[in-house]
Amino acid sequence: MSHSSSHPHQPAVRPEDVLPEGIDSTAINGLTVRKGSVAAFVANALRLDDLAEGTPEYAALVTQMRELAPVLRAIGLLDVFRPRSPAVERILAEAA
Repeated sequence: MSHSSSHPHQPAVRPEDVLPEGIDSTAINGLTVRKGSVAAFVANALRLDDLAEGTPEYAALVTQMRELAPVLRAIGLLDVFRPRSPAVERILAEAA
């Protein structure tokens, strides 16, 4: 994805421009990005606070978040948003 400063007259990008109706994934920067990847990462990040570190449930969330981290980087999400949670920031750093 390019930054808006490199295309100042380009119209706003709509969700259907990225992932047309009926398509569940796309390739961005060489990675397959599934519909729902960002929402899944956010849902798991929010659940971390409800679980004790060291439990199987916590470990499962961390594993899934590490798997999704490259997708977040590929779409540029981490170029514009930073995690507020130290735990999420640590997970993203470990997945780098």
